[in-house]
Amino acid sequence: MFTGIIVEVGKVLAIDVAGDHRVTISTTRAQGAIAIGASIACSGVCLTVVEKGTGFGGEAGTGWFAVDVSGETISRTVPAQWQVGARLNLEPALKLGDELGGHIVTGHVDGVGEVASITPEGASRRIEFLAPADLAPYIAAKGSITIDGVSLTVNSVADEADGRARFGVNIIPHTAEVTTLGALVPGAAVNLEIDVLARYLMRMQSATRTA
Repeated sequence: MFTGIIVEVGKVLAIDVAGDHRVTISTTRAQGAIAIGASIACSGVCLTVVEKGTGFGGEAGTGWFAVDVSGETISRTVPAQWQVGARLNLEPALKLGDELGGHIVTGHVDGVGEVASITPEGASRRIEFLAPADLAPYIAAKGSITIDGVSLTVNSVADEADGRARFGVNIIPHTAEVTTLGALVPGAAVNLEIDVLARYLMRMQSATRTA
């Protein structure tokens, strides 16, 4: 489990393909704080650390960890994040006793959304996204949503003619600075995870329809 509070932005250093994709990601966290087998959310995707070290590519002091990413995961998430040089929002798994600063996040991406518009609002910016039609019923105003691993509150939501949901969030300067959301542009793709309660509601409604 995660909370959607990003601790750092890492960069994809290398990708090796041998069945699954082994993705090496930079980190500034102390190596002692990263355990083999630990879970780390990478732009909203829960992945398992399989290697770690320092001095990647001959650069002394460059910390890194590696994760294996399946073809299934790649097919259901933003393709651009699995490229060398891509920047990823990183969050270690929640520990008992940690502050729950965002909301309960599972690290299981429900779909890929698209940036529809970006509008400055004072020092902040309002970003509107388009969510796939199958997720539209589970996005509600004042509810929680995870965008590229970042916990955010939905400020507004409206249904589009094609069934998609258009929803808006407010990005304060701090969030824009310490996550990848500050670099978003219209048309960019993002990983979306609906609130966990909405996910269970989705499953309950599906079971009721097939009963």
